[in-house]
Amino acid sequence: MPLELVVFDAAGKSVEAVSDERADFGFFAVDPKRGETIAFTAPYVLIEGFYLVRNDSPVRTNTEVDQPHNRVAVGKGSAYDLFLTRELKQAEIVRAPTSPTVVQTFLEQGLEVAAGVKQQLEADAAKAGGLRLLDERFMVIRQAMGVAKSRGPQAAEALGAFVETMKASGFVAEALERHGIAGASVAPAA
Repeated sequence: MPLELVVFDAAGKSVEAVSDERADFGFFAVDPKRGETIAFTAPYVLIEGFYLVRNDSPVRTNTEVDQPHNRVAVGKGSAYDLFLTRELKQAEIVRAPTSPTVVQTFLEQGLEVAAGVKQQLEADAAKAGGLRLLDERFMVIRQAMGVAKSRGPQAAEALGAFVETMKASGFVAEALERHGIAGASVAPAA
């Protein structure tokens, strides 16, 4: 069958496209909010979400982030935005337009914390200098494929079987290696 790839600059836009059946399936982080309209497969990759602060920040641990005086930059509609919106009770969330602009927003607005995928934060920190990651992840992002629930359970089951086949065959691990993706791991079989 022919395949047309449709690329979006933000996770929320891709979720909307699949939910509205403007795209047949997509690749997303599993999240309960997204699960209202998307039927997810088991995850195929696990990715870590981390916090980034300035070197001179008094914030040293994840538990110190959720304080009323902290503002946390996140990518609008990202998995970690959805997660932190549920989890942070005191800190203010500031949404950057996209995940790749989180550190830029963090720096330009003088925010206290940036949240994101570990590898993206490490790369941005290396470019900017004077920044450090906290010592532990705040979440594991479970990356999966998804289809609109309106397409029915058979579509979701077929997509799930495809993902399991790709993990078991080594395709996912080989793709991570081929593209030089460090820090992500293949999810265990469902």
